Amino acid sequence: MSAQSPTVATASTSIPFTELVTLLQQVFVRHGTSPEVALVLAHNCASAERDGAHSHGVFRIPGYVSTLGSGWVSGKAVPVVEDIASGFVRVDANNGFAQPALAAARSLLVEKARNAGIALLAIRNSHHFAALWPDVEPFAEEGLVALSVVNSMTCVVPHGADRPLFGTNPIAFAAPRADGPPIVFDLATSAIAHGDVQIAARKGERLPLGTGVDSLGQPTQDPKAILEGGALLPFGGHKGSALSMMVELLAAALTGGNFSFEFDWSNHPGARTPWTGQLLIVIDPAKTAGQGFAERSQELVRQMHAAGLRRLPGDRRHRTRTKSLQEGIMLEVEVLQQLRELAG
Repeated sequence: MSAQSPTVATASTSIPFTELVTLLQQVFVRHGTSPEVALVLAHNCASAERDGAHSHGVFRIPGYVSTLGSGWVSGKAVPVVEDIASGFVRVDANNGFAQPALAAARSLLVEKARNAGIALLAIRNSHHFAALWPDVEPFAEEGLVALSVVNSMTCVVPHGADRPLFGTNPIAFAAPRADGPPIVFDLATSAIAHGDVQIAARKGERLPLGTGVDSLGQPTQDPKAILEGGALLPFGGHKGSALSMMVELLAAALTGGNFSFEFDWSNHPGARTPWTGQLLIVIDPAKTAGQGFAERSQELVRQMHAAGLRRLPGDRRHRTRTKSLQEGIMLEVEVLQQLRELAG
């Protein structure tokens, strides 16, 4: 047997959540965003890191920086909010990021959901490069039910096809419950999130069977082969593929955004953010279940636990969040130093 090289421990340190938000805001401003956009993106990214969603935390910062430097996205875009109908809000993100567009329309969206019982937000001409659950969780914290979909760049082969067409196309859902944090999930319709493939490639890890194919269309467990000319597969075969198609229709066709295959960033070396669209649906359960919806949610949770389920979607994030807020967010010393250098 060949000798294995010893594992080298990586030095880490902690940073309070508020300090990480401030640091990331400085990074964004220095690399071309307005202070308002910087704050929204910094809070989003720091929240992902705080909750242990590392593939959408500070791991994404170099991609943000290179994208801003490429001129592909407008870091100072001012979204245009349009009041379309009693339950419909539309936003043109003006080639900016989706989260500031959501922030600009949020109060109107909530007002319409409270009044009509349901409201829809259609964001177009936008870039989404983050986890999707932070977009929906705050609505559930206000007692509302929220569902969001966003499409991304082409990297997934539809079931039965022989070349990539769809994005990872995630779906996020959030609902309040009586005796705990909201029920929240965020899942890619691909077999694995693209960011997780990148992290596995960086660490030299192999992926599960059924994750993706190489440049010749052959099954592979090598993340580098997927990233270098290969593609991901949908989860669940034709079922995940159908959901991914639905996301394309809702997030792109319905909003007026780009399909995953419709934009070309080849003239912007360093661009990483998909230029697509996003749809959010917000429901006020008080209009149907009254104040009992959160109790009904809690009863479902009790029955799920009674059936033997030990961990709900989001449980691990909330445990990690509590620990991070008490002890600080753990980052590798080298990573923190790189962030400080990017912040100037």
